[in-house]
Amino acid sequence: MRRTVFAGMFICAVMLASPVFAADHDLCTIKLQELKNKVSSLPATSENTAMEIRRMQASAESARAADDDRKCITEATQALARVDQLTNEPNP
Repeated sequence: MRRTVFAGMFICAVMLASPVFAADHDLCTIKLQELKNKVSSLPATSENTAMEIRRMQASAESARAADDDRKCITEATQALARVDQLTNEPNP
């Protein structure tokens, strides 16, 4: 009886945890796609800034390839924030 209860609890825990991992992977994919779209339309900025954003993008993509969704999300979010900073800066 105890084995059945523990097996049932284990199965429930696995099934409840699965959507969490899928959500992280989906969020990683969404952030990377958004970043690709924004990088392709970067305004004319300093080459150092554009290179840093592309480096962050490459890091996020390699984290995704390594199935490290947390790092992918972090890197992509930081790069998106940097792109947003660029697009919101006033042009001199």
